[in-house]
Amino acid sequence: MIRPFYSLVMSGVQPLLRRKLRRRGVAEPGYLQHVDERFGIYPEPAEPGSIWVHAVSLGETRAAAILLEELRAQQPGARVLLTHGTATGRAEGERLLRPGDAQAWLPWDTPQAVGRFLDHFRPRAGVLMETEVWPNLAAGCLERGVPLVLANARLSEKSMRQALRLARLARPAYGALAAAWAQTDADARRLARVGAHVGGVFGNLKFDAAPDAQQLARGRGWRQQAGRPVVMFASSREREEEALFQAIAQQRTRAGEVQWLVVPRHPQRFAEVGALAAHHGFTVSRRSGWNDAPQRADIWLGDSLGEMALYFGMADAALLGGSFEPLGGQNLIEAAACGCPVVMGPHTFNFADAAQLAQEAGAALRVETMAQGVDSALALAANRERQGAMSAAGLAFAAAHRGAAEKTATALLALVSP
Repeated sequence: MIRPFYSLVMSGVQPLLRRKLRRRGVAEPGYLQHVDERFGIYPEPAEPGSIWVHAVSLGETRAAAILLEELRAQQPGARVLLTHGTATGRAEGERLLRPGDAQAWLPWDTPQAVGRFLDHFRPRAGVLMETEVWPNLAAGCLERGVPLVLANARLSEKSMRQALRLARLARPAYGALAAAWAQTDADARRLARVGAHVGGVFGNLKFDAAPDAQQLARGRGWRQQAGRPVVMFASSREREEEALFQAIAQQRTRAGEVQWLVVPRHPQRFAEVGALAAHHGFTVSRRSGWNDAPQRADIWLGDSLGEMALYFGMADAALLGGSFEPLGGQNLIEAAACGCPVVMGPHTFNFADAAQLAQEAGAALRVETMAQGVDSALALAANRERQGAMSAAGLAFAAAHRGAAEKTATALLALVSP
């Protein structure tokens, strides 16, 4: 009886969702587009039989891109329906579409909206990327005979505990999945505990992503032109930039020996982070204003999307965003694949296994505070020998864990074959 109560609550808060979308749309206009799709209303006709892939945000969409490339290699002509939950995810996903594909918002998780979505698109299978399991969505797919899988699946200890606290709601949702293909053995054990059928441990799709060679080469060229080591704060999050600027300000002489590059995780915060740096007395040069080379300033601000290989190519070392506040950390795989040494804070529970493996491989090191992170990054940037060893370790670490895309695409096509 708990799902009907959940559905009643989800239906009741729909007006709040519309209000939230209006607020988010002020900074990101993408949230104001196709709003009715959030409630299962899709005016354009749809051809049934697509493979539906849900990638809620930017990171999941990039993982989905790797899967789609392999899927199309194994089955040319496969039609895809891409759904998202965030504006950045949808913008990134638009670049992946081919003739015959479709793109939409995933609806709010009410039985009515989910039913309209599934009846409109009639996919032959659904793929949820990484973590997105919704009770009514899972139940709706089960009722209609649409096999639904969780790919590149991960579940942290914290999320598992939350799911177990809501076991009467979570267990049927996870149990409705046709399969969960886990990133690691630890993820597989946690997924099994919450009721998922684990169909295999395939690894992390993001290891199969090849960094953009042109971006990487351009970044390395700009690094040489900088005339001093470059330390990057990659995918920084709320409150972390404040701590960084304070740590730099406390040792301006030593910190001034390197060029600082800050790349915020969320594009709606670009202007905020630039203003925060200026408030601390730093000059700022934004990527959006560069032509042939970065302009000299205390802080370079990476205010662009889709250029992480460029930024990692520019960096001698990178602080890992999301790991200096209890946010779980961002993924360090792309940094390793670009040969950029990583300094991470204490909070990496979203990617615990990848972080641990990278540390054991010598591609990353861990600190407890932002001040320690700045010290370690400065020391690393000044030590060419250690920097080179960590760079080589990162490349080897990334190469050793490839293969998830082929396994996932093969399992998916086996699931949907007649």
